Amino acid sequence: MSGMDNHGLQDQTASDGAVPADALHMARAALTRLMEPGDLPGMALVRALGPEEALSLIRSSDATHAGVERQVTEILNTAGTERWPGLADALGRWRPRLADVAPRRDLDTARRLGGGLLLPEDPAWPVALDDLQLAAPLALWFRGRSLAVPAQAQCVAVVGSRDSTSYGANVAAEAASSLVQRGFTVVSGGAYGIDAHAHRGALGTATAMQGFTGAAGQAADGGPPPTIAVMAGGVDRFYPSGNEDLLRAVAARGLILAEVPPGTNPTRYRFLQRNRLIAALCSITVVVEARWRSGALNTAHHAEQLSRLVGAVPGSVYSANSAGCHRLLKEGAAVCVTDAADIAELAGGMGEHLHSEPVAETALHDGLGTSDLLLLDALPLRTATTLEKLCVVAGLSAPTVLSGLGRLEALGLAERLAGGWKRGAP
Repeated sequence: MSGMDNHGLQDQTASDGAVPADALHMARAALTRLMEPGDLPGMALVRALGPEEALSLIRSSDATHAGVERQVTEILNTAGTERWPGLADALGRWRPRLADVAPRRDLDTARRLGGGLLLPEDPAWPVALDDLQLAAPLALWFRGRSLAVPAQAQCVAVVGSRDSTSYGANVAAEAASSLVQRGFTVVSGGAYGIDAHAHRGALGTATAMQGFTGAAGQAADGGPPPTIAVMAGGVDRFYPSGNEDLLRAVAARGLILAEVPPGTNPTRYRFLQRNRLIAALCSITVVVEARWRSGALNTAHHAEQLSRLVGAVPGSVYSANSAGCHRLLKEGAAVCVTDAADIAELAGGMGEHLHSEPVAETALHDGLGTSDLLLLDALPLRTATTLEKLCVVAGLSAPTVLSGLGRLEALGLAERLAGGWKRGAP
């Protein structure tokens, strides 16, 4: 890598005793500061060259990169992206930020906060994010009691209006509380209103469950986190400030994630991009309250585009805060849900109640390989879907899907219908 010594990317040790970071961590950390979330030309450049060479190219003073531009253009065309201004324009956006690039500083900041940087190359990387394809994040900054992002089937997003009503607040808190008891992790955005009530409901149940055993007890003591907050700013900045105590509790007992480095302020664009991560991480996105035009609807639309399930809680026809939920239901984009039981059924019943014994399906899941688990997650609960759709949703090739369907059908976990395949009942 040329031109890196001026910014310390070759420094593999830290004088203050910090844990050394390898070149890949340093490169991806630097790229998260140079590129905005969802910067498709940037993602395409990283895919074409790899993180380290992509960073080296941005740092170089060479203005001619015809071969690289062709590669990036091909990747963008394959992803269905409209014509882009070209590599020179993109470099003009990234290079002014080089002066602020300090990956060692950012990694040490995250470490001091009890966190770090999770890379797509890491075994702990949540594979559900790969469904975003080219728009998948370059890396994830995290802060929490442990790095344990549960599988997509175990995560439920609970989102809604910032100016929630008492009705919405109660529904969100009660649903989140019951979902954690059933073994799910509640994912939201840390904002005022529905987000905050969902986090509080999950945390309150996790506290109450301490001392118990079982799946939910593990969530309170060393297992999957009861709740995850996906932030639009850095993990060192609790935003909004009025939720600082809540977000500190999430960091202490759950997990906070962000795709922007420490010190980064949230912006409207970053909020909208953050929503795609919430949708991708979860098997179902539940909108509790939302006005006709609401950021929560943006999250629901991301979930729909990813072939994730969407649930909407009905409200009063006189309430503007429920107009967006009613819109989703009217358009057929969401299923009506009224409590955690409805949500758990949509999510496939993957969670277990605090005091219940593991069911036979859980034992069957324990014996499945990675590709079969991905395929099982992709199978819809009610309506049949095609082989082609399963390939897209599961991210697997057609031969892999066909062989996996045979294995799942033999276990009773997949059912063949006239219109394709759906999840079975073992």
